Amino acid sequence: MVKQLIVGDAMHELATTRRILERLPEEHMTWKPHVKSMTLGGLATHLINLLNWQVAIFLYPEFDLSTVPLRREPLERREDVLEEFDANVVKLEKLLAECDEKMLGEEWTLRNGDHIILRQPRAMALRTFGLSHMVHHRAQLGVYLRLLDIPVPGLYGPSADEEGK
Repeated sequence: MVKQLIVGDAMHELATTRRILERLPEEHMTWKPHVKSMTLGGLATHLINLLNWQVAIFLYPEFDLSTVPLRREPLERREDVLEEFDANVVKLEKLLAECDEKMLGEEWTLRNGDHIILRQPRAMALRTFGLSHMVHHRAQLGVYLRLLDIPVPGLYGPSADEEGK
């Protein structure tokens, strides 16, 4: 039952994330709402990186941020974002299908060199470092869309753009 809850939760959040990525306006991929903000394309690319990191939770006993480039080049086309996102969802689905509750309970570590950021069971790491982190940045993307006057999809019910539908 625990695995079913975890898999169901992950698949729901990933499907919801894809719905917002489908709305990416290619003509605004370099736009950002503030000088300290990521560009729209950078934020979308970060969502893909978070999905890569979710895959890593199941492939490795730890993840060292010091071995990963701070930023990768932002993707510029919605099609490229969706293609990489979908490919990584397939990888994560396969890993979730293959794992058992014992594996979900195994300790996983997130570190930056010698500094341990978190150490928790894989299931909790998937929720906190993976999915909750993704939900946070997905919400930012929703604000970007709103500021660009692009209809925001409903994520946990209808949005203001979908009322009455």
